Amino acid sequence: MKIYHHIDEFTPVKNAVVTIGTFDGVHIGHRKIISRIKELAAATGGETVILTFFPHPRMILHPEDESLKLINTINEKAELLEQLGVDHLIITPFSRDFSNQTAEGYIRDVLVNKIGTKTIVIGYDHRFGKDRQGGLQDLLALAPVYDFEVVEIPEQDINDVAISSTRIRTALLANDIHIANECLGYPFFITGKVIRGDQLGRELGYPTANLLIEESYKLIPADGIFAVKVKVAGKEYTGMAYIGHRPTVNGMTRNIEVNIFDFNAEIYNQQIRMEFLHFVRGDVKFESLEQLVVQLGKDKEDVLALLVIDGPQFNT
Repeated sequence: MKIYHHIDEFTPVKNAVVTIGTFDGVHIGHRKIISRIKELAAATGGETVILTFFPHPRMILHPEDESLKLINTINEKAELLEQLGVDHLIITPFSRDFSNQTAEGYIRDVLVNKIGTKTIVIGYDHRFGKDRQGGLQDLLALAPVYDFEVVEIPEQDINDVAISSTRIRTALLANDIHIANECLGYPFFITGKVIRGDQLGRELGYPTANLLIEESYKLIPADGIFAVKVKVAGKEYTGMAYIGHRPTVNGMTRNIEVNIFDFNAEIYNQQIRMEFLHFVRGDVKFESLEQLVVQLGKDKEDVLALLVIDGPQFNT
């Protein structure tokens, strides 16, 4: 897959089959749409193009609203789309100027002149242009003028996308990991850089890798203990992750850390990926570090039991 970080970097391709959206989560609902554009491209000898925007439009149009949290970072989204066999991903910067284009200007200048759209696959409720005045009817009216076809995504599929996205976010914030992963079609994951902590886990007999998630908009599950799979330098391990403020030691910041099983390499400043497989328990304040250590032992037993249930690929 070729990635373009501005629409101006893109050169029109033959029989471009295009769809537009945020594709946050690249979940099972989105995958129906991606399958459709791949089918159309195969039938016309064309290539698939996804146009998405970064930052997310809400970040630009409503900067005062910091509540927006996304299932994927832009890099995670690109990785998932590449795995699905998309040919071209255009990540164009969203700005107020971009949002102020007229509907026809957007269709002519962006979709036709810059992308070379021959088929656009779009939902009945997709809006674009100044004050979101453009929509499906504008595309249908201008299709014969600019020589492209419009394929409407069924309303049910659009509703499935919206429901899935909301359900995934809600599930992750409630630590219903199974529901989130079922809707995603893959384990929810976070990617972060390993940073130095205060070594408390090491002192307790459960050394952890502390993760820095640099993207403030990345959605993080609610506090607790999780069974996870960890990818480090191309290898996979299992582990026990913790998200929380460490109330037993009166912690002040929210930590994301993981005890990687059967692993003792130095990985500071490396990027690792952590896939969430099961929620084990919520965060609890213990009366002493001794009680915490006892509980961590039980947590590890629970995690290992859950990983065995998943099958041989998750055994340690």
